[in-house]
Amino acid sequence: MNGRITDAKTNKEISGVDVFINDNTEPFLKTTLGSFSVQSDSIIHKLRFSKKAYSTETVDITPENATNVFVQLSQEKVSSIGEIVIHNEKPKYKNKKENPAYAIMQEVWKRKRNNGLEKFDTYTYKEYEKIQFDANNLDSAFMSKKIFNKLDFIFDYADSTASGKIGLPIFLNESVYENYGENKPGKKTKRLLVAQKTSGFQDNQVITITAKNLYRDINIYDNTLNYFDIGFPSPVGTNGFSTYDYNLTDTISIHGENAYKIRYQPKRKDVLAFQGYLYIDTDNYAVLGATLKSTQKINVNFINSISTELEYDNPDENTFLPKKFITEIELTPFAKKRTSKSIIAKRTVDYSQYDFNKPLDDKVFTRKQEEYDDKFVDKDDAYWLKARPDSLSKSEQGVYEMLDRLQQTPKFNRIVKIYETLASGYYNAFKGIDIGPIFSIYGKNEVEGDRIRLGARTYFGQNDPWRLQFYTAYGFKDQQVKYGAEGRYMFNRVNRFMIGAGTKRDIEQLGVQLTTDDGIMARTFASSLFLQGEKTLL
Repeated sequence: MNGRITDAKTNKEISGVDVFINDNTEPFLKTTLGSFSVQSDSIIHKLRFSKKAYSTETVDITPENATNVFVQLSQEKVSSIGEIVIHNEKPKYKNKKENPAYAIMQEVWKRKRNNGLEKFDTYTYKEYEKIQFDANNLDSAFMSKKIFNKLDFIFDYADSTASGKIGLPIFLNESVYENYGENKPGKKTKRLLVAQKTSGFQDNQVITITAKNLYRDINIYDNTLNYFDIGFPSPVGTNGFSTYDYNLTDTISIHGENAYKIRYQPKRKDVLAFQGYLYIDTDNYAVLGATLKSTQKINVNFINSISTELEYDNPDENTFLPKKFITEIELTPFAKKRTSKSIIAKRTVDYSQYDFNKPLDDKVFTRKQEEYDDKFVDKDDAYWLKARPDSLSKSEQGVYEMLDRLQQTPKFNRIVKIYETLASGYYNAFKGIDIGPIFSIYGKNEVEGDRIRLGARTYFGQNDPWRLQFYTAYGFKDQQVKYGAEGRYMFNRVNRFMIGAGTKRDIEQLGVQLTTDDGIMARTFASSLFLQGEKTLL
């Protein structure tokens, strides 16, 4: 017997519901997800569903409704919480023991929770990730620049920001992962990318990887939260009161759970810390959610601000499960002023479909050849409509449409090609044929004097089973022709096993090249645009 449990008002699934069989006074199970499955040796004629802050619901079971039971729970009116005084303003206390927020945080620290994935023998869950870049603080003077000639239609997709300036979405990446883990008997994990959709940059992994490297997952219960290898004190850390002032402002309902709303802010303006709100369960003092926003005194290169929103599920009194993380970073490569033109990088991650203690075949953790196929992650629009936890906003939908239009514009394609050439060092001359490396075209050293080097390679993608490359060079001082040629064949894309052969006649700097060379075609000191060699071997 199985079914789903949702909130009658929001239609969202509810976890942490006690399920009782027939007239039993002890619950048969406590749900960790919005679905449940019940099996019993005795005949089940009635199920009762109970959760704090909701009215109890009873369902009579008949042969007709024994499968796919659909239960909706209605929220009860939130009652006032005794012995807690709520302040909307910032009160002053003689000491922290008078502060009711301090008493609440003490209970949170006593019940410090761990990630629930560590407690189960096996686990699986789905992860949906969305990364978006927006150009921010644009104005009419910027939009009228000559570079946007014939590209000005992109501003039709711009939106006005709260400051009155213009924000323009320029990049969107969506990914779906299936995660597998085993804690016993041995520890194994696998994060499988099953779908990916990128706005116009599917073939340019440089942009996609750069975007993903901006982010790291955090645990709000840790004492220190790491952003860009810089530690920020966590407002939920056990030493939080040494950094933050806390103020209990309200009680609210979050996904059917009553929660204390606590505002926190740094005690000193010059400290690297956050400000925002914590949402603490009034019953078991679990963190249901949090907002983290950097102060105006943040002092990190190229970073103007950081903000994060967190949501957690709490299946029991000792553990938590990530539910939703949203992190927004404002990048300011040119100036640190609030009004400077900037890039807003936003990452949203939704975690769902948790399943625990189900047997997992060892083959699940083994990488397969088809996982490296370029078509493996290609999915149609129907798939994405179902895979997204929330539909795309109007501006997000506009990114795909805008990039489709841009790809039909020769000027934009030239700009992208310049970027790809500078990032990879190779110029794509024909389909599958790259010229380069461009940074090795000219060099100078004591033996050859001025040197010219021209090379090419085959390149159809990162997982080409075979690759050929060659170069020829000429030194104007020694008047010698040099060359190199190499071929490689990859037998297995999983373990990257390959075999190759080649030949080379060139100069090398003793002692250095022997420790840095990773193949016949490696760039030598003699062929570098920026470096020169003194000791050489021909």
